[in-house]
Amino acid sequence: MTDTPRTGLSRYRAAALVGAATLLVAGPAWAQPRAAAAAAPSNSDLEVVRIEPDLVPPGGRTELHAFVTNLGPETTNSSLFITVTLPRQVKAERPFFPDTCEPYADDHRVRCEFGAGLRTNRSATALIPLRIDADTAPGTYKGAFTVRSADDRNTENNRTEFEIKVVEPDPDH
Repeated sequence: MTDTPRTGLSRYRAAALVGAATLLVAGPAWAQPRAAAAAAPSNSDLEVVRIEPDLVPPGGRTELHAFVTNLGPETTNSSLFITVTLPRQVKAERPFFPDTCEPYADDHRVRCEFGAGLRTNRSATALIPLRIDADTAPGTYKGAFTVRSADDRNTENNRTEFEIKVVEPDPDH
């Protein structure tokens, strides 16, 4: 064995020291953090709750509260998605809450995402401003919204209709 210049160490001893130093700095492979696996779906029951928007005149604006509650028994481990469907006389109008809401279908549908973590007996609400066409006749117009999630074990309570009541404009305004 030949010694390396300046240190007097053999090549093999020097390589072993470099390897040991690397192991001490980086740690063994079995101790390295690994990417977290996606959480398995929870046992949750998401339910939509019907809340009617305020009365609105033709050309007016009102707001839909698409309200969802987690009946449990567990906190959600997956995102939940609320989808709002509007009648042809009504369009969704920004700004939305949450900001993950996206309109499509010529602003007659809106899809909102809420992240995982909705606890039992807690709620999530998408706020969707609605604009009524100016030429809409007074009357009742129906829309609907749904909730979907990989965690939801009961799909029987995931959809509700709501009514948008268009009224004659107030003559004093």
